[in-house]
Amino acid sequence: MAAVLGLVGGTATGYAIQADRPPTPLPTLAQPGLAYPARPLPAGEAAKPLSAEEDNQVRTDGDLRELLIDRPAGAREIAPEWLDDGWVPIRSYAQYFEGGGYAFSSALDNGLRRVAGTAWTGSGDRQGNVVLAQYRPSVDTHATAALEVLPWGMIARSGSGNPVEGTAKGRYYVYDAGDRTPLRYRAYAAAHRGDVLVKIQLVDSRPIGEKDIRTLIEDQVERL
Repeated sequence: MAAVLGLVGGTATGYAIQADRPPTPLPTLAQPGLAYPARPLPAGEAAKPLSAEEDNQVRTDGDLRELLIDRPAGAREIAPEWLDDGWVPIRSYAQYFEGGGYAFSSALDNGLRRVAGTAWTGSGDRQGNVVLAQYRPSVDTHATAALEVLPWGMIARSGSGNPVEGTAKGRYYVYDAGDRTPLRYRAYAAAHRGDVLVKIQLVDSRPIGEKDIRTLIEDQVERL
């Protein structure tokens, strides 16, 4: 009890001393370039709002399906059961976290808003899909989880993956077939732009080149 009273008494004395001192002004924030517009406007004028082309929020708040990249040349669109007219129901989105319940819980905890997707089949046995998952207000935490919990529970040929140009955390991975019968080679990529997380998967009976998955993820990020 004496120790507690001594702590309270010391705190009260500190407040009393501080109250008698003149206020100390805070230093100016040393981060230039944050003002919009760059120069002060004349009195009575307001900043011109961003155009739809300049405002990313306007772009992603429309029909999210329209932001999906086109399927590769020669590929044929398919409609797997996890797709419903270009939308991915939340219950189906869980399939991207095979053995990764934490990542799916993270998606919900971080405000998963809606998911759009497309899938196709190409030459030979090549199949691919792209998913855009939009969050409110931020996807950053879940983007990290999406890269930590990789699909298929495999070690990628490229180890920790390769960075996606133009993104902070985006990475793509290429997998060997391992001992699967029949052979199935796979590639995976994930990145985010603004409030949208991109996930791309490729599966083939033949080895998948790094350029194939890299081109898809870079094109999709650029389109966002």
